[in-house]
Amino acid sequence: MKTVYPQIVTSADMLKSTIQLEQLIQKLKQNNAGAAAITNSRLYGLLPFWHALHAQQIKAVLGLTVNVQLETGIVSLVLYAKDNNGYENLLKISSSIETREITVLPKRWLEAYKNGLIAVYKGESSTELELLSELQMIFGNGQFYLAIERPNGEKMEHEETIIQYSEQLTIPITAFHMSRYIEKEDAFAYEVLNAMDQSLKMNDHTRLKPSTDSLHILSSEEWSEWFFDAPSWIENTERMLNSCNVSIEKSASIMPKYPLPETKNSKDYLRELCEEGLNKRIKEITKPYVERLNYELSIINQMHYEDYFLIVQDFMKFSKQQNILTGPGRGSSASSLVAFSLNITDIDPLRYGLLFERFLNPERITMPDIDIDFADSRRMEVIQYVVKKYGQNYVSQIITFGTLSAKAAAREVARVFGFESTTLEAISSFIPAKPGITLKEAFDMSEKLREFIQTEEIRKKWFQVALALEGLPRNASTHAAGIVLSPVSLVDVIPIQSGHEDIYLTQWPMKEVEQVGLLKMDFLGLRNLTIIERILKIINYRQSDPFKLAEIPLHDELTFQLLQQGDTTGVFQLESAGMRQALKQINPTKFEDVVAVNALFRPGPMDSIPLYAKRKAGQAPVTYEHPILEPILKETYGIIVYQEQIMQIASKMAGFTFGEADLLRRAVSKKNREVLQSERVHFVQKAIQEGHSDQSATAVYDLIVRFADYGFPKSHAVAYSVISFQMAYLKAHFPVAFYSALLSIATGNQVKINELMMEMRQKDMVILAPSIFSSQRFFTVESGGIRFGLQAIKGVSHNFIQKLLQQRKERESQWEDIFELASDLSAVYFTRKNVEPLIKAGALDEFGYDRATLLSTLDAAVKYAELISPTEESDLFGGDASHFGKSKHIKSETLPIMEKLQFEKEVLGQYFSEHPTVSKKKMLNNKFVDIWDVLQATKDIQVKIVGIIQDIKRIRTKKGEAMAFLTVQDDTGSLSVTLFPEEYAKFNALLKEQEMLVISGKSERRNGRSQIITKYIEN
Repeated sequence: MKTVYPQIVTSADMLKSTIQLEQLIQKLKQNNAGAAAITNSRLYGLLPFWHALHAQQIKAVLGLTVNVQLETGIVSLVLYAKDNNGYENLLKISSSIETREITVLPKRWLEAYKNGLIAVYKGESSTELELLSELQMIFGNGQFYLAIERPNGEKMEHEETIIQYSEQLTIPITAFHMSRYIEKEDAFAYEVLNAMDQSLKMNDHTRLKPSTDSLHILSSEEWSEWFFDAPSWIENTERMLNSCNVSIEKSASIMPKYPLPETKNSKDYLRELCEEGLNKRIKEITKPYVERLNYELSIINQMHYEDYFLIVQDFMKFSKQQNILTGPGRGSSASSLVAFSLNITDIDPLRYGLLFERFLNPERITMPDIDIDFADSRRMEVIQYVVKKYGQNYVSQIITFGTLSAKAAAREVARVFGFESTTLEAISSFIPAKPGITLKEAFDMSEKLREFIQTEEIRKKWFQVALALEGLPRNASTHAAGIVLSPVSLVDVIPIQSGHEDIYLTQWPMKEVEQVGLLKMDFLGLRNLTIIERILKIINYRQSDPFKLAEIPLHDELTFQLLQQGDTTGVFQLESAGMRQALKQINPTKFEDVVAVNALFRPGPMDSIPLYAKRKAGQAPVTYEHPILEPILKETYGIIVYQEQIMQIASKMAGFTFGEADLLRRAVSKKNREVLQSERVHFVQKAIQEGHSDQSATAVYDLIVRFADYGFPKSHAVAYSVISFQMAYLKAHFPVAFYSALLSIATGNQVKINELMMEMRQKDMVILAPSIFSSQRFFTVESGGIRFGLQAIKGVSHNFIQKLLQQRKERESQWEDIFELASDLSAVYFTRKNVEPLIKAGALDEFGYDRATLLSTLDAAVKYAELISPTEESDLFGGDASHFGKSKHIKSETLPIMEKLQFEKEVLGQYFSEHPTVSKKKMLNNKFVDIWDVLQATKDIQVKIVGIIQDIKRIRTKKGEAMAFLTVQDDTGSLSVTLFPEEYAKFNALLKEQEMLVISGKSERRNGRSQIITKYIEN
């Protein structure tokens, strides 16, 4: 006989259960389950539950636990979907509660959505006849049941009353049991989770302790024993659950409609827009363009995707009208001429040999996927436009769930256990910082963690619980990009909840939203587009003829020089040390080289970079496996770089359609042995039919297999390389605007600011000190240089800057001294906390006093601000504060240079006036190598540098000997310095942070990075 489970709360109901789906399925199969119901408080996890049980041929019953406001009081009900109508009503009930953020469902809503639902009310001692009558009136016979629970098999006091009411009103009784964990021994872990949910510690006396008795998954024996005297109740439960038959198999895509007048249809309108757009974008439309456009439109029409393209072109048109910068394309959509004609992308696919089948394959029908990049600062404007155009009930953002990672589970459980904060920090340090690490892996890898656990019983218990809770969902947030658009009201298809800025949020994550056939679109915020937008704004400030991004040629000599030098700090995708090295090797002379380096710079394909560089430079012969490959691989010097090349090879050699070729590429890239063999036979046979030898066909197939998972989508590489090239062009031609924008975006990231300013100094670019008279909030262009922004000074508040800029704007003349500044800003803003960092940064130097004098005078200026600020006392003098005289400046000796520089380092994150190593180099009058030169060196050289120690990492070798890695900085940059055990023993006493040292040794390049192997150190 099959066992049934009427009330399973899964871990998807965040922090309400420890039941994870995989373990649940195993348990249900072990217990010979016939049916099981999910009864979470929201519809989180409902779809995976249905699919997982359905796959195991266990009846999945879809339920929801809700509180309902009846005339007789508030009751908790479990609602089950009896059929698909009931399932749709569950979606609406949950959405109604969650979009209005209420905790209780009004009775009228329950009455409106009751069709297709079964309601179960768990009888309690306070149950009144009137309440049961009211529920029976709502649902009627066959749709309303009473439930009796017996925790640990013990009868409840009120059972007899419930039975009486049941007989009196002829309401059937079901045997009920709620499960929140799988095994009995999981009870404590669940209690800890419950404390976590309440944000309380286990020993907190205010904690509401859950009834953790017997909330496990019952065995069939437990069901029989606990309800031995009431087998009919169990039968009722079975009958009730087995009467629920919901099918949520995906039927078809639910494609939204683009609003058009009745006189027009989407098919004709799409063609009209494409032909019009292509005429504007291409000067001379040749036969290949006409054929390609007709072919793409025929596929789009065949798949019924016309409305999708119209919707995307519409919000792209809005973006351009609002001057919101969009990317030139992303992913496979850049291979569509239709997308290019509609101004969705800026990539001409025929010019770059991009294949439409890589985007929409007629032989593998999938939903189209046009992902769009927007300047991240303005992405939300486009989403709001879409919501306004199609309606709030038809557009939603997508939910995403955060889970308890190894570190989070360990810390959270430790906090609930009441461990000290120092212990929490120690625990974090015991878990290796490896992405996706599990606690089990951490235990195996970390000896310190193992030692920590073994020392006390409470720690063993802590680790057991952390293991049990690891991976459970803990919080919900909004997906960074995903938007859902539906032709019908969303609540007819999925449950929703309230989100941000009046835009709904789905209750299901992306995979589940797509499973029910809804169209998902990605509106991605790309920070680099915001940077480009800012650069253009600086360039075009007060320009009558603005410079446009579209004017940037993709064959600019100055840009190629910058790329060849690897001068790519701040350039999209080309910043890393490895990428700079690759650029220097490849020596780009055409845009296609940038595309190739972007595609090759990944693990695996990266090995082909030296060969590409040698063949390009004529230092190695360009060879082809077969002459037929030459026209396909010529642009990449005989190396397969792109997925499109694999498709072209299959088409040219074996007569595959591009659709078939894409299927071959996908199949082969999975490296399944059986698939590889069957595809080999298929490919070779077709190649022989095309007139090739078995040997040639086999050799070319082997080449495809070797490169199938190396190949990168050329469409994506071309699109993103356009952004890379545009940024490189702006850096080469408008360096001041480029660095100004980058510095402003980097405000708050001191490492990045220092890197950029170090580079600017290498290029002899002017960096102007912070100034209360000239500095704006962020970095600005001034007199051909860049003025330091006030926001980049540590310790100065946002409100203070706002007030300072406002007062400065309103004044007719500059402040004469610190006292005038104090009186203008008032005591509310002019505080030591705000003004001291400004003095240390040099922002008040223009008053003409040394910084030491200004620091000595600061307290007097603060007092002056307090005295003249309007108060009740000043009102006694009629609001006139003129009788308060200014204090005099308290003269002090000039700040010693090192103290002045240390102050700058403290508030600006760097030595601004002059780097301390500069004077040391002058004083020693010796031949030193700048760190910048060491970083640029392509071969190992003997070096002697002057540098300040920024960081020291001491370790022990496998033999137990001590050694160290230092990060050392001079005025031109910073790099790693290694002291092996022998040198470490000699010079350890000199190693202190912020110590200035003369270091001699040999430079060495490892993994594209320079370091110094130390031979001698002196101070």
